[in-house]
Amino acid sequence: MITVEQAQALCLALVQTGPTETVALADAHGRTLADPVQAKRDQPPFPASAMDGYAIRSSDAKVSATLTVIAESAAGHGWGGTVKTGQAVRIFTGAPVPRGAEQVVIQENVTRTDDTISLGTDAMNNNNIRQQGADFTKEFIFEAPRKLTPSDLALIAAMNHATLRVTRRPKVALISTGDELLMPGGNPAPDQIIASNVFALRAMLRDAGANPNILPIALDTPDALDAILQQASDWGADIIVTIGGASVGDHDLVAPALDRFGVTRSFHKIAMRPGKPLMAGAKGTTAFLGLPGNPVSAVVCGYLFLLPMVRRALGQSDVLPRGVTARLDAPLPAGGPRAHYMRAHYSEGENTRTVTAFDKQDSSMLTVLAEANCLLLRPIDHPAKAVDDPVTIYPI
Repeated sequence: MITVEQAQALCLALVQTGPTETVALADAHGRTLADPVQAKRDQPPFPASAMDGYAIRSSDAKVSATLTVIAESAAGHGWGGTVKTGQAVRIFTGAPVPRGAEQVVIQENVTRTDDTISLGTDAMNNNNIRQQGADFTKEFIFEAPRKLTPSDLALIAAMNHATLRVTRRPKVALISTGDELLMPGGNPAPDQIIASNVFALRAMLRDAGANPNILPIALDTPDALDAILQQASDWGADIIVTIGGASVGDHDLVAPALDRFGVTRSFHKIAMRPGKPLMAGAKGTTAFLGLPGNPVSAVVCGYLFLLPMVRRALGQSDVLPRGVTARLDAPLPAGGPRAHYMRAHYSEGENTRTVTAFDKQDSSMLTVLAEANCLLLRPIDHPAKAVDDPVTIYPI
């Protein structure tokens, strides 16, 4: 058996960054920016008032100075003249600062009578002007690759871009296998169970930026498996994921099916719990990942292997789960010969992060997984740990 780290490296080697496409800025949230974007203008594009008040010359900024209001400058409606000594222009937040003005005195520090203002004692505290290009200049470049957030979209909009080049969403086919499975809402026979993990995986893939497709359940026959693999290939899947049938029992038929389909296998079985039967391979540019059938095993392997493959297909650079340190709330016994990704719950304190592993770690227990917000890593042969000892966790 290989280690988790070795398996992750082999999985990532199976994936190629996909092609790019142009999308409207309004549709770019969550997409991965493929090409750098350069600003088309300065921001602000002109010196702008940061406050409501009066634009004046700095030489007139003296306590009790009396100035004549000659015009008004509003956002979208600037005044084109020049402020001279002894003059002021009524100005509003975001409006262009007129030529000649070097300071905006906020309205609270001014007494106005008709078209005359008198400056108060706090009038000189701040010039209240946002200089042209203070946020960014037209030389500013927004780098790629990057998964776009709402804040990113606001910035790119201010850079005056209406469309973006993004990486196409990788197509991921999800295939549940097994005679015992039935989709939710059906009428299961006494010896059947409901397919569940495929819905968690689909949601995870959507959040990661993929285009997932749940295919029909494949029965435990070579013909059924061959047909569903061909259906996934005909759909144009970049990654084909099978769920279940990945072990070595008499009814575990996925590995032989992949062999018949022409998949070159990279590995089968890893030193990990849950998730030992994991397998991976490729056929041409299509990657294959065989997940265990136990619900928790499938979801944990999805976090550790499938999502990094999707991120690599999107061209992202930081693709592996990022661990953080937490301190134990309860002791843990020594680990075993496989890395154990325990379901756990962590909390953020004022000065520290603490974590508690659940007592029940059976790989079939979805209730425990639903309560977990992290995976607590026990590396291979990890020694026993006491309360307050540091451990690595992966938020999920």
